[in-house]
Amino acid sequence: MQAMPGRTNGWWISPAIPTIANVVLAVLWTFSALGGWGDAAFCGEGDQHDAACGTGFVHAVQVSAPLAALAAIVAVTAWSMPSVRRRPDRLDALLTMAAFVWILAEGILFIGGYLAKS
Repeated sequence: MQAMPGRTNGWWISPAIPTIANVVLAVLWTFSALGGWGDAAFCGEGDQHDAACGTGFVHAVQVSAPLAALAAIVAVTAWSMPSVRRRPDRLDALLTMAAFVWILAEGILFIGGYLAKS
């Protein structure tokens, strides 16, 4: 971190950090929801796959998908709009909000998978 006089609190954190966090969370959600990681983790693989659990996990994916889309839209919009990109406080706020929405989407997958398993 560096001190930067243009910031309200005097500290500056590179926007690369929340951007990388958003990308990592997006990849994790994609592999868990669409890549089969979550289904395999909660419902088993191959001959041991529980079809009822798989259906329940699909419902969890459907519930978390709008949140994942919202997080992606917020992160991309933050970088694509010059009025946001040029204001570090706004950029930080939007990228942080997007990261928390990704975490919420992941939480829904986890809770949904856990409920589908039981």
